[in-house]
Amino acid sequence: MDDETAPQKGTVTQRAIERIKAMIGEGRLEPGQRLPTERDLAAQLGISRSSMREAIRALTVLGVLEARHGSGIYVTQLEAGDLLETFGVVADLSRGPRLVELLEIRRILESTATALAAARITDDQLAEVEKHLAAMNATDDPEEILAHDLAFHREIAAAAGNETMAAILEGLSSRTFRARVWRGYQEEGAFERTRREHAAIHRALAAHDPEAARAAAAAHVGEVEEWLRAQLGP
Repeated sequence: MDDETAPQKGTVTQRAIERIKAMIGEGRLEPGQRLPTERDLAAQLGISRSSMREAIRALTVLGVLEARHGSGIYVTQLEAGDLLETFGVVADLSRGPRLVELLEIRRILESTATALAAARITDDQLAEVEKHLAAMNATDDPEEILAHDLAFHREIAAAAGNETMAAILEGLSSRTFRARVWRGYQEEGAFERTRREHAAIHRALAAHDPEAARAAAAAHVGEVEEWLRAQLGP
């Protein structure tokens, strides 16, 4: 009996999820607004409280809802970073050919973001990029280089002025994978090559040259792709 009813329960929960999402999409629930009580919302949607509880839990994991202790359940501000936070798990757990696919996506998006940044970057933002570039060049410690590498690309993504793209790139920028790459570069003596790649990106940003920035970023991520393909073998 339990096996027969479990799929139906999942269907009801999914329907509840879709109904709550529709309420948000239609503006009946606004960012930051408190939801009706679990009991009232379940009655409104005509489902059981247990199914409603599961739906709320799922939407909380996805960053759509948040529980405030002693206050209730609220719609989040629906920022791209919150909604795409779980996307980073995919990058952290992917291996082999799937990781190559993610790098292909990252190459496309990062080259676009870098081109946009070249057109839009402010002097203050460029100074932050330069700071992290100088810090990368000043050390051979992979952990320090990794921290500044992440910050270097994060600053560029922010300068592009597209929060959704920046959030996706943040999810694709797996710290675990980047650490593996930097350790590999250290073993192969490839630090200087990747430093030159970062310097080329910076020069294009400083020159406010979108096409040069696009090409430099694509070449940089392309090198990482090639490195990973070589690690995976035929």
